[in-house]
Amino acid sequence: MGSCNFKSEEPDTTVSISKTHFQFQYVIGKGGFGKVWRVELKRTREIFAMKEMAKARILAKKSVNSVLNERRLLSMLKHPFIVNMKYAFQDRDNLYLVMDLLTGGDLRFQLGKHKKFTEEQTKFFVACIIIGLEFLHTNGVLHRDIKPENLVLDNRGYVRITDFGIARVWNPDNAKDTSGTPGYMAPEVMCRQNHGVAADYFAVGIIAYEFMCGRRPYLGKSRKEIRDQILARQVQIKRNEIPEDWSVEAADFINKLVQRKPTNRLGLNGPTEVKEHPWFKDFEWAKLAARSLVSPFIPNQSDENFDMRLQLSDDPWKDADSEALQQSATLLNSNTAQNLFAGYFFDINQNSQTDNLSTK
Repeated sequence: MGSCNFKSEEPDTTVSISKTHFQFQYVIGKGGFGKVWRVELKRTREIFAMKEMAKARILAKKSVNSVLNERRLLSMLKHPFIVNMKYAFQDRDNLYLVMDLLTGGDLRFQLGKHKKFTEEQTKFFVACIIIGLEFLHTNGVLHRDIKPENLVLDNRGYVRITDFGIARVWNPDNAKDTSGTPGYMAPEVMCRQNHGVAADYFAVGIIAYEFMCGRRPYLGKSRKEIRDQILARQVQIKRNEIPEDWSVEAADFINKLVQRKPTNRLGLNGPTEVKEHPWFKDFEWAKLAARSLVSPFIPNQSDENFDMRLQLSDDPWKDADSEALQQSATLLNSNTAQNLFAGYFFDINQNSQTDNLSTK
């Protein structure tokens, strides 16, 4: 892992930007705490994505540390292969996180729409993820929730990593950090063992497997079912299982990433060994990093690459535990509860923390 040069001081909490500075256009997504909007900053006419997160929902799910951690990390991270934060602020009821708007939709949406990706497209997507992970890992950050839903396409078909809610600065004693998404979670994380960068590469292998085979290797209705499958067998793509239009090198790359034991897994020693796998022979990494390659998959900009059904519901969250929400909403009347969210403000034009980890 690399070292982190994070500044310890809290950001300026002077409120220079608020909800009133934005024109809310329409809903483009949802998360565990609220909606994601397409918004326009009135002063500059710039378009962004804004996560609107209900404090009551955050309190009910005991996720205050998670949302504060995401804001803290994003204030220190800036890179062309992640979704970057521009502003963060709050009011009595909600937290707001203003991010880059990527109009190509996420890989889950596109996979559902197109049913499969070609080997060439998959290789490009995976290479983008590797570039993003290289930046995170070099700066001591584990993402820990790499999955198609958290990989978003821009209008040129480049993939960027998003959702840092359970990302963590690496700690050698992190066995208790078991959060993640079953099906993409590395065995060492699921089994409550210490884990490092290899956990993120395991998820990359699962994604590549899914794009090749049309399904994930480990399926189940619960975390326990998936865990039992992982412990029961080591998935390997056999030669006779490789689709006709895919290479042996692609299968070998995937097989090396989905190794159950991290000591056997490609990526344990960092991104260099991943990039040097034969599947990426002659791949133009420098041109990818400079964003000068033409993506083999360009999202159709005439289509809306979001689930527009979200706009048909006045309250997509109505199935939540109403009693817990009511209790949390009542708590918001107290200064004690509001103080839990102190220091959430961020303005990229005022804050300099991004200078520590940014790269052009």
